[in-house]
Amino acid sequence: MNAKEKAFRVLTVHRTSIILALILIVAAFLSPAFLSASNMLNVIRQVSITAIIGAGMTFVILTGGIDLSVGSVVGLAGAFSAGVLQTTDSVPLAIGIGLLTGLVCGFINGFFIAKCGIPAFIATLAMMTLLRGCILVYTNGTPISVQSDIYKAVGKGSLAGIPVPIIILLFVYLAAYILLTHTAYGRTVYAIGGNREAARLSGISVVKNEWIVYIIIALLSSLAGIILTARLGTAAATAGEGYEMDAIASVIIGGTSLAGGQGFILPTVIGALILGVLDNILTLMNVNPFATNIVKGVVILIAVLADKKFKDLSAKVNQ
Repeated sequence: MNAKEKAFRVLTVHRTSIILALILIVAAFLSPAFLSASNMLNVIRQVSITAIIGAGMTFVILTGGIDLSVGSVVGLAGAFSAGVLQTTDSVPLAIGIGLLTGLVCGFINGFFIAKCGIPAFIATLAMMTLLRGCILVYTNGTPISVQSDIYKAVGKGSLAGIPVPIIILLFVYLAAYILLTHTAYGRTVYAIGGNREAARLSGISVVKNEWIVYIIIALLSSLAGIILTARLGTAAATAGEGYEMDAIASVIIGGTSLAGGQGFILPTVIGALILGVLDNILTLMNVNPFATNIVKGVVILIAVLADKKFKDLSAKVNQ
């Protein structure tokens, strides 16, 4: 990693951290209940799901791609996992089936995008619709309840006072950080996003490595689906809806370029925290729930504009 890239990462972390700190200060003034232990715990558990998906989305966007199917993968993995648990009462099997669901979905996405050359937006949009239909058929529109306390502990439990979803989140980001910054595969992800043709000519297997990216995000989405189902104690047909937008927004707010090739994994979790706090404070202030989407839209537009301005500034400096 050169000095320029290191400086970019430090700047991105500082920028997103300052934004988060300012939002936390404003939130504390707007609602005294915001800083209560129970509310903060709720925010952290909720954010962990978006942040886990966001980690996978960072990989995808770094290659210059996009994945709109993650919300449907969350819902389908949760539904299959809850259904298997209800039928067999086996927690390991239920979790295994949930993760296998993500693996299969990621393999299919990767096949159409990396192997067949279908634009990621089109392929994952089709997969999003297809999987949402599968959820409705499987559940018949009826929520599948979860009775196992062991399974529920994945979403509601704690270890040494730390919520289990946060422990999982930390492991996910540690693994993602090591993979992206300390392995040859991580360098190929950046290379594909920076210049796909140059990466191919340098001997990188673009198809294989891009395929793996979509498997990674689908696996992480299925993990998020299991955590969500465990946390809510039920798998609803509508579970996961809108998570794709939250994940993409987290990555963009975290400073990863939509053009690919430039970004950092750690600010993504800060971006997820920013969205989570915004959601929470609007809820505490009894703001119309539909207004939350307006705020998210504004935040995304500002983040994209900031990304463009930053790239224009970098281009001028490099000239």
